Amino acid sequence: MNLPNYFLADLPPEATLSPMMISEACLALKRNREQYLARRTTEQQVNLLSRLAEEWQDPASPFRQMALEQDPGETGFAPATLERGLDVFFQSLTRENLYALLVQDLGHIRRLDELIPGAGEQSTNRAAQAVAPEFLVHIAAGNLPNPTLMCIVLGVLTRSAQFVKCARGAAFLPRLFAHSLYEADAKLGACLEIADWRGGTAELEQALFTEADCVTATGADETLAAIRTQLPQRTRFLGYGHRVSFGYVTAEALPSAFRAKQVAAQAVDDIVAWNQLGCLSPHVIYVQSGGVVTADSFAEVLATELDKREAAEPRGELPVETSAAIAARRGLYEVRAAHAPGDTRHWFSRESTAWTVIYESDPRFQISCLNRFVYVKTVPDMKTLLESVDKVHGQVSTVGLAAGGEQSADLARQLARWGVLRICPLGCMQNPPLTWRHDGRPALGDLVTWRDYEL
Repeated sequence: MNLPNYFLADLPPEATLSPMMISEACLALKRNREQYLARRTTEQQVNLLSRLAEEWQDPASPFRQMALEQDPGETGFAPATLERGLDVFFQSLTRENLYALLVQDLGHIRRLDELIPGAGEQSTNRAAQAVAPEFLVHIAAGNLPNPTLMCIVLGVLTRSAQFVKCARGAAFLPRLFAHSLYEADAKLGACLEIADWRGGTAELEQALFTEADCVTATGADETLAAIRTQLPQRTRFLGYGHRVSFGYVTAEALPSAFRAKQVAAQAVDDIVAWNQLGCLSPHVIYVQSGGVVTADSFAEVLATELDKREAAEPRGELPVETSAAIAARRGLYEVRAAHAPGDTRHWFSRESTAWTVIYESDPRFQISCLNRFVYVKTVPDMKTLLESVDKVHGQVSTVGLAAGGEQSADLARQLARWGVLRICPLGCMQNPPLTWRHDGRPALGDLVTWRDYEL
């Protein structure tokens, strides 16, 4: 399938973008939005999105086929990893889930359509309407596609004109999704633009930001700070910065070697998904001491499960510099393991950097090399765990728990009080629900302003 030239990202690589091209594209998006999109209903948008999600799950979908058959160098992921990640995303885009998101964030499924009382407002005789920005700009990170696709979905729900600026060379999947939207509804597609250029191209970004009502951005904290300084004072800014995640396995969750294998397989789901590149990926799996299965034994089981998964779902090739960084880190731990085998052990794929497991008795949190490189550490209790991760306090996105039912609820309360934004079962870290509050904030609710009517 050959994609038509609907978007700036469809231009050949040698094409040069200019500030005037960006400004004209923004003005066209606003005109199209006013003409084609502003007066649509939420129900129409929900139905469109849920149908489109079903089509993306159909093996016969030409857009799905193009995504999975494309050279991994284009997407950054092997087909099996990409297929799993896209399926998780599109399976969540059901009519029921979209309505649940609207109710959670806005209080009523028709909040974007009219002044209407929510359940909590009826008793105070009030009604309200959520008003979306006319023109949304998304500055997308280049590591994962799903956050960018979710930004587009939110803009479709709010009936905003949207301009998605991708990192250089990372526009393929957002562009493919945009083309599928265009095919499903050409008028809606005319309210969306996809482009990519190198970050920090001030003249292009200035032209873009001048027209924006709201800018969302995902990336390093330094990148977000730089974007903020470029925005007009009137422009709303929603930044999603650096976050890390880890897992915690209690002694109660490992009563036997058989159960350890099951828990390790769950952890592998989180490590393998998107090659561990997202903020929801675990850098460390903490294992509580004092149980039947020790932390280093669990690490060995985890290595076996990663090796099995590599055979079924290979990680794929990495840039030379990334592989070199993994090899160098491995070498460091080989030396440590040789000198202190009781404190450090290591397991890794032979003839490749496909996966690596490092066991350390030192419980301090460690940033992983990612790309299926994970630490296993031991702690006696939750108090020690929280002391060990103190250096990333305020930066923890998700903790994956493997624990008993009552114990899990108590641990979740402790983690939430400490500041963890999301606690979920181990194995589900990379599969947040559509209603997930990204960085602890309502994804849809952050975009809107309110009009209140006192009856």
